[in-house]
Amino acid sequence: MQTVLHVAAMAPMSIPSPDWSGFDIPLPWGTLRIHAYALCILAGIVIGLWLTSARWKRRGTPEGSLWDIAIWAVPFGIIGGRLYHVFSSPDAYFGPGFDGTGDLSLIPQIQRGGLGIWGAVVLGAFGAWIGCRRAGVKLTAFLDAAAPGLLLAQAIGRWGNWFNQELFGAPTTLPWGLQIDPANANFPSGMPTDTLFHPTFLYESLWNLVGVALLLVLDRRFHFRSGRLFWLYAMYYTLGRVWIEALRIDDAEQITLFGITTRLNVWTSILVFVVALAVFIVLGLKGRPEPDTAYLPGHGPDAAPEGAEKAPEKAPQEGAAVSSVTGHDAGGSVSGEGARGNLRDEKSDPGHFVEPREAAEEPAAGSTPDAGTAGVPGGKMPGSAPEADDTK
Repeated sequence: MQTVLHVAAMAPMSIPSPDWSGFDIPLPWGTLRIHAYALCILAGIVIGLWLTSARWKRRGTPEGSLWDIAIWAVPFGIIGGRLYHVFSSPDAYFGPGFDGTGDLSLIPQIQRGGLGIWGAVVLGAFGAWIGCRRAGVKLTAFLDAAAPGLLLAQAIGRWGNWFNQELFGAPTTLPWGLQIDPANANFPSGMPTDTLFHPTFLYESLWNLVGVALLLVLDRRFHFRSGRLFWLYAMYYTLGRVWIEALRIDDAEQITLFGITTRLNVWTSILVFVVALAVFIVLGLKGRPEPDTAYLPGHGPDAAPEGAEKAPEKAPQEGAAVSSVTGHDAGGSVSGEGARGNLRDEKSDPGHFVEPREAAEEPAAGSTPDAGTAGVPGGKMPGSAPEADDTK
């Protein structure tokens, strides 16, 4: 027990911020700065796609279709996330009150940090829709497969805020308070240099990791379809984002609704939660789609190749005879004698077969068939000389 207390006493009573935020790569014309923030975002994307790929394959989807979708969804998501951040925290870009004193050149400098998840989700979903249409799969099926991976990517990417020493919460005396370098531009002015802050990046990362496990367990149990797992993700994430966002003290757009003034992201999270809950319930009432497939209509494994046309069935001509099982025309009468000609002659030697009777020719007009030749194949008398065969 004393050892445990000693270790606890020696443990740091705060979370230090890193001194390292990136590295430089020398180039012939200068240096290329690689930011830790960007590495966290990229790591989140890669690991999130790995989880999505494993889930996507289990739906029996075309091989390589995930990357056809990701090549559209990822760039659209990054652009959408940046745009949402710019308009939800506009002072640095447009000036306070949009007075024009901001710096518009900062907008494309994503390496400095600043991605809004809602812009990333909305525009990323639009990019995914383009990719899904090209791959012949349903957007809702992809969103269900990607929901846990999306939450995992957010959990990893959120550590970029730690490297940038940004988006932290209000001052705290808790032992896991976050240290911020007083020389950092994000350190609140007028506060003591030893002030600790809520590590909101850590809160959100842990909340998201728990959510990944929860989504996977619930999906294994209930097998959500039609986008329901995605809307469950939206409900879970916004539920945590409301209280985490309320802790933050960085500059953000303030909105007043129902007499309450708070950050734009708080109101956005509440709105998304309500919409997600409503859609989740409505989709549950509709039930599971039949058939339960990830493919768009006409794009499944059994679908005909594109451009191939089914040959029209040939309708029987009016009055045409229907073939019998013997291959003869039903229109031609088959006499009992003709039928017997195809059977074993029971009066002859065993193994001897009577040759099939040829179809009799029409007698010439006015002629009378010779009674002596009736019933003899070819109309020949027994003992007559055989004629030469035309076929060889």
